[in-house]
Parts: sequence; structure tokens; C-alpha cells
Amino acid sequence: MSGPLHDDDLDTSGAESGQPPLTMLNPDFPFSYDHYLAHPAGLGSVPEQAHGTEVAVVGAGVAGLVAAYELMKLGLRPVVFEAGAIGGRLKSQAFDTNPEIIADLGGMRFPVSGRALYHYIDLLGLETREFPNPLTEATPSTVIDLNGETIYAETPEQLPEFYREVASAWKQALRQDAELDAVQEAIRRRDITELKRLWDEMVRRLDDESFYGFIASSQAFSTLSFEHIETFGQVGFGTGGWDTDFTNSILEVLRVVFTDADDGHRSIVGGAQQLPERLWRHAPEEMAHWPAGTTLASLHGGAPRGAVTGIHRGAAGGIRITEKWGRVSEFPTAVITCQSWLLSARIDTEEELFAPAMWRAMEKSHYMLSSKTFVMVDRPFWRDEDPQTGRPCMSMTLTDRLPRATYLLDEGQDRPASILLSYTWNDDALKWLALDADERSRMMLHSLHKIYPHLDIGSHIVGQPITVSWEADPNFMGAFKNNLPGHYRYQRRLFSHFVQSELPECERGIFLAGDDISWTAGWADGAVTTALNAVWGVVDHLGGASAQGNPGPGDLWAELKPVELS
Repeated sequence: MSGPLHDDDLDTSGAESGQPPLTMLNPDFPFSYDHYLAHPAGLGSVPEQAHGTEVAVVGAGVAGLVAAYELMKLGLRPVVFEAGAIGGRLKSQAFDTNPEIIADLGGMRFPVSGRALYHYIDLLGLETREFPNPLTEATPSTVIDLNGETIYAETPEQLPEFYREVASAWKQALRQDAELDAVQEAIRRRDITELKRLWDEMVRRLDDESFYGFIASSQAFSTLSFEHIETFGQVGFGTGGWDTDFTNSILEVLRVVFTDADDGHRSIVGGAQQLPERLWRHAPEEMAHWPAGTTLASLHGGAPRGAVTGIHRGAAGGIRITEKWGRVSEFPTAVITCQSWLLSARIDTEEELFAPAMWRAMEKSHYMLSSKTFVMVDRPFWRDEDPQTGRPCMSMTLTDRLPRATYLLDEGQDRPASILLSYTWNDDALKWLALDADERSRMMLHSLHKIYPHLDIGSHIVGQPITVSWEADPNFMGAFKNNLPGHYRYQRRLFSHFVQSELPECERGIFLAGDDISWTAGWADGAVTTALNAVWGVVDHLGGASAQGNPGPGDLWAELKPVELS
């Protein structure tokens, strides 16, 4: 793991050891989406008479646009609906006074283990660079400020012994109680049989366990003090503190750790929103039915349709979509990628489209709160040397004060830069909800002044701050889902819905996708993989099939399906 709690003897990437790399091969449903996408035969086909068939796609985030893009390649006509801007939670915003300085308000760092997502990053030729997580090579220095004590470090080796004890206990807990090494070895070798054996047993054993309960009951932490657990929560591993996840299911955390999702992060130069925006305008090299040069944008006259206010079964047996300003259209099938809460809270959705157990699973989704506040500064002043210490005058900062995590986003020596003053989750994010951008920034600067008393950060700020609280956005109502203990059964229902052969006719033809439907909520790779599941479902529903030699996720469902708890 990179980050403050780093353990040198654990090579997660595989690069140094010559082993195959870790990927986000999900242990619940270990289907190799990256191989599926890379196969020269493509994803399949629909009958020729189905070419040009309209398919509704609700939501123009990464899940919606991946689904629409792949459906277009198959010769279908996706009709995309979007209540706001193209991009969803891959939302980038330029500062008013300098459009070249971008703040990523949603997804901003993408693990290289997410090979399905990187299929599209590479396809679109997007430039990426290492994200400046704490104590990584992209971060010149890191300051950890806990309990009023400030620690400066440039490498993990410079951290005090106390932090090494915490890091060692965490790795021991993973190895002793979660078979970390065996699971990761199975992922590297894509040994599906062994991976499912290990993980399925873990699901049965740990579904009712919280992240905090897992740590507190582990033998590895039993000989340490509560302060060790408290410090682990504040500083965490990889990207920073994890105590805001303590109430969540330990299974959620293990999926991240096992697949290296909290390490090897890269950002998209120019902003993450470029991915969905470019996919919207990208003309595939090969596609059925449509002439060369066809794009999603060209099929829509340049703009998606508007906000959806109703989803019902149509008179012809399809899915009837009602838009905000009254237009009503019926489609043979539909892919729904908005957050599932919206289907009951903001979109009038016919109850019979989903079984009561599915509605319960959607309503039980536990969404994380998330807040970010960015400011633009005149230059990367943090490179200046502090005359008293000889160190950089400011560092990437982890703290138990209100900001929690502060990132320095450098665009080059002679260019303006930006600071992510505060990145917070759940209760920490809720503290900011009632404050506007200026009030948030003033409070954050007040806290940071306690850590850097001789530095006037405010004197470098130019223009207006940019802030977001995802739970306050009516089109999202939260940042992303993160299951609580006991929620595995709900997640299985949501993920499994794309395989509809055993559903009654009244529930078929509508497919859910998005990262909250995936096993790895909060990661764009999960949005991509559930979009591919939905594409398979649409093709199957319209009488099509996967390409010979390249079975899709539904074709291998019986072999790979997630374990079903009694």
C-alpha cells in the first residue's frame, strides 16, 4: 500500500516481483471485463431486423455513456436522457478566472488496477498522471497533524515507530483474518475457482461484520492501544483516513484492498469529465448498421434529451419514459443508470417494474456523504522553502482538524495551481453542509493556520472557491453507496438483476447500471462493468447473442454468480 501506513514487504503491484499485476477482478463475480472488452470479436450482435432499435438510457454519467456507446456499436440507437450535464459524478469545473485550472468535484483519482475503465481512457487517448496521494512519489512531502502534534515526512520510512506498529497491525489483520495473500495470488493468476472458494467463505463469515468490528476484534490489534485504532482511522492507508468507513461492512473495504483499488491512482489531465464528454463525441472504428463517423452526439442532434420524471410499462409492452416537460416515448428496453434512490424519490416509477425485494434492496442502499472545497492560488507557493526548517513551507496534509485532508495540485512552476482545501466524508462532510463556499474556505484556512502558523495561505488565493456537497444535489442525493453490515443480500439482488431469464414478463426489459449497482461503489470501474452487464442484458432481450469465443457476463453467470446467502 502507498500512503502513510505503508508496509515495504507487501508488493501489491506485482511489477517488482515479476508477478502478474493485481486488477479489479471482483471476487463476488470474477468475470474478466478487461479481456471481454479487448477481444477482437467484439461484444456480440443483435438480429439485423433489430438494427436501429431505440434503447432508452437514463443518465449520461460514465455508466450511461459506456452503455450507450457499446449499444451504438452493435447497431442499436441509444436515446440518452440527462437531468444535468454530461458526466454525472465525473464532474469537473474550471475556475472562473482561469479555465485551464480544473477542480474535479467527483471522481478524481483512478486506480490503474481498474482495467475496464482504462480501456476507455486509452481508447479516447486521455492523458493521465500520478495523483498526489500522501507519501507517494508525486507528493514531495506529507504532514500528519494529530492530537496537536505535527509530523513531517517525505517517505513512509520517515514516519515514527508508532505509525509502523499501526501499519503492521493492519497488514497482520488482513493476512490472519482475511487471507490477503491467498486472495491476491488468486486474483493475479485469475484462478476463479480458488478466488470464489476463498471469497464465498469470507462472505458467509463476515457479512455481519463492520470495518471497525473487524479491526477491534483482530488479534493483530488486540495487544495495541485504542490510540493505535484511532490513528489508523485518522490516517488510514493509501489515500488517507478511513474512520468515516468504520460503520460500513468490512466486505466493502476488503474488495478495495484485495484489488489494489486504493493504490496506484492517476488523475486525468484536464479533468475527469473529459472521459464521458469525449465518449459522447467519439466515432468507433467499427460498428454495425451506422455509417462511419456516427457518434452518440450525432445521433442526438448534439444534446441528450432532458430530465426523466416517469418510468412505466408502455401500451406496447416496452418501457415508457416521461420527460420533465411532458414528452412521452416508449422503448422496447431501457438502461437506468441514475442512483437507485431517485426511482422512488424523484422519478415516478411503476412499482410492478421491480419485485418488492428489489425495491427493498434499492431503498436500503446506504449512500456516503462527501464534500470538497477547492481554491485557486497564484502559484505553487508550497514549493518555497521555510527559512526556519529548510523544508517546503506546506505539504499534503492529513489532520484530525476540520479539513481532514488537504491536497496540493501543482500545474507547474510558472502557472497558477489549486488546493483541495478539504476532502471529507459522512459526518465530517455534514459539518460543512450549511455553509457556503466562502464560509467553508475561511474555516478551513483557520484550521490550516494552526498547522502552518507562519504561512499566509489566503494571500495566495485568487478568485472564488469551488465547493460541492453531493448529498445536497437533488440529482444524486449522495456521493456513492457503501454497504452496511448485513447488506450483502441487497447488493446481490441489485447486481444480479441484469440476468432476467427467471423474472416474470412484467419485470423484464429494464436494466440497472451504475457504480451503486456494482460491488465496488465509488469506483468508476464499477460503473463501467455494470454498464457492460446491462448491454449484455439488452442484447439478450432483443434476441441477440455474444460473439463466438467471447462469452459475456450473462453467459458465464451460472459459473461465476455471487454466492447466495441463506
